Amino acid sequence: MSDHTYKIMELTGSSAVSMQNAIENAINRAAKTIHDMRWFEVTETRGHIAQGKIAHWQVTIKVGFTLKE
Repeated sequence: MSDHTYKIMELTGSSAVSMQNAIENAINRAAKTIHDMRWFEVTETRGHIAQGKIAHWQVTIKVGFTLKE
């Protein structure tokens, strides 16, 4: 395995469905312009409550991607 240098960016995804869907929304959107993403770390989870039920999720993640040579 060769040595890599990573850059880290922070993203916040949202979803009315689930935390996992919020994470996937953030990564799928970033994948349109960011290449070589390798890992993610959940740093914060929030939600919106409406009428006593979870109405919306927001999940903040750090994503690491490799820098090109």
